[in-house]
Amino acid sequence: MRDLFSALVGKSVRAVARLRGGGSALPGLVVEKFDPGFLGRVLGRLPYGVIAVSGTNGKTTTTKMVVEMLEAEGLRVFTNKTGSNFSRGVVAAAIQECSIGGRLAADIAVLELDEAHAMYFIDRVPPRFTLLLNVLRDQLDRFGEIDTTAKLLQRIADATTEGLVVNREDRLVAAIGERTAARTGGPQVISFGLSDDLLATFPSDDDFHAGPAAVLETRGDSDVTLVGLGDHAATFEIDGERFDTSLKLEGLYNTFNAAAALATVRMVLSAGPLAGLDAERRPRPTTAALVAALAEVRPAFGRGEQLELDGQPLELVLVKNPAGFRLGLASFAADGVAAMIAINDQYADGRDMSWLWDVDFGSLAGDGVDTVSGTRAWDMALRLEHDDVAVGHVEENLGAALAAFRARTAGRPRRIFCTYTAMLELRKSLAELTDVEDIW
Repeated sequence: MRDLFSALVGKSVRAVARLRGGGSALPGLVVEKFDPGFLGRVLGRLPYGVIAVSGTNGKTTTTKMVVEMLEAEGLRVFTNKTGSNFSRGVVAAAIQECSIGGRLAADIAVLELDEAHAMYFIDRVPPRFTLLLNVLRDQLDRFGEIDTTAKLLQRIADATTEGLVVNREDRLVAAIGERTAARTGGPQVISFGLSDDLLATFPSDDDFHAGPAAVLETRGDSDVTLVGLGDHAATFEIDGERFDTSLKLEGLYNTFNAAAALATVRMVLSAGPLAGLDAERRPRPTTAALVAALAEVRPAFGRGEQLELDGQPLELVLVKNPAGFRLGLASFAADGVAAMIAINDQYADGRDMSWLWDVDFGSLAGDGVDTVSGTRAWDMALRLEHDDVAVGHVEENLGAALAAFRARTAGRPRRIFCTYTAMLELRKSLAELTDVEDIW
């Protein structure tokens, strides 16, 4: 009866919120207030349990990769596909997809979790498996120094019951793996990593202080290693065998995160269901089949998402910290593409934008940046000036900036680098002009 009542209330709130153009997380906020055990009961029934994905960069796209690989093997997957990674967003997603009786038609949950708000989640739903991606300077106003973020990720690892996947190349995340592996009765720990010659391509936060490719003193074996990069292509080494594949993902970092997703799915499917899944529905894939499924995954919304506007391609590239912005710039050729940068400083973006000074924008100097927008547009314009990058126009209002950018750049490919809330607002405006995936 509790599940029935909570589901009815949540679905009613969602219907009213949608009529009024409200946020997707509101039903979750309401249900959390009067029934904090709802999510634990709903997810506790899933045969494969819960996979948590956390870290500073790459959560949304990596979660999408894990989801689609599991679905390719026939599993029914519940996920927070909007990227709303606070606990209320997960509850809201459960409300949307569950039956009136509070039952999810799913075998497993794959959930992106905000580093801090995961603390609320893990107190109610201990994940069976956890994937920890990285620790980078991001939203310093929320987390302070990166050691604070690492402590939060350690708590997620401590709550994990069966399997932990860590980034071998991130000093702080690798240390979490070592501590977890040393704990009696703790989960199994595996890692994903890079070949030596790719370390410099994927900077860690240490690289801003210790120089390029600051290598860990000890690097153990990884379950999945990214050993080769190409144009929308990658080579992974798994169990001593190399697998070449094409990729529909955009951006260098997503290629590395693909190794993380592969390692996680391999661990989950090797462990099998806890109970309640018919033997004929239990997937037993080959590694080649998993790599083939990975090749079909498209970018998550705003993460190298490709749209079409006025007959020309438009790419949305999410940026949120120095390493991510630097890799975003390195992932896409600047020549011949009209560029716009939209920087907001709302809570979900982080208030402290000083990290922009740690990014080298020299690659944009050739064609310059047509438009800079957002609440911190003038800060961004000043930063570009110091790298001798010409800025054509500064317009704080995102809607006005997009309209003017569109008019001035007719007939050219376009690319917009944007922070999280700027990306959401721009997608809403673009949905009135072209086909944009509905994530809500």
